Amino acid sequence: MTDKVIENNQVTLMGEIVGEFSYSHEIYGEGFYMVDVRVERLSDSADLIPLMVSERLLDVTQSYVGCKIAVIGQFRSYNRHEERKNKLVLSVFAREIEFVDEIGDGGRTNQIFLDGYICKEPIYRKTPLGREIADLLLAVNRPYGKSDYIPCICWGRNARYAAGFEVGSRCAVWGRIQSREYMKKLSEDEAEKRVAYEVSVSKLELVEE
Repeated sequence: MTDKVIENNQVTLMGEIVGEFSYSHEIYGEGFYMVDVRVERLSDSADLIPLMVSERLLDVTQSYVGCKIAVIGQFRSYNRHEERKNKLVLSVFAREIEFVDEIGDGGRTNQIFLDGYICKEPIYRKTPLGREIADLLLAVNRPYGKSDYIPCICWGRNARYAAGFEVGSRCAVWGRIQSREYMKKLSEDEAEKRVAYEVSVSKLELVEE
């Protein structure tokens, strides 16, 4: 059962550690720590992706800044309560980590596959330049009755297709994890720079139950 569930959320990343580990939380005596990994895009830009690592997987007291790693894991979410409301916090949960000398070509450094359920009406829109975009929120089941809620963004033909998906539909998604900076308006004259994480979809299809 567990292996079957893990198959519905698969991430492969290759990148460079760019910060120190910070403590996140503890479950059943096992500590979990966060660290940022810089993952190059095919273009000249890069994504900064938060990685959650168990202290049993790596010696988190050491500094690994500048080290290149290959990670196999899952894209996970949890709700953090702040400012009187819940904030969806996303990170890659590492199951395996390997130190590497070289990072391969861009196409294989950032891959994700999800199999989940549409849990919110898709939002379809066009940019001022006429580019079609659709936002999806996918609920991906974990063992023991939990789910991860993963925002996904589709473009062009995929966006037109996804716009017609109904809440409750089962959907498979292939793509990459991306980070995106935006300004969060706090008041009339105050704004704060924040980072959102989402799956940039390259392929998707409805799955028959």
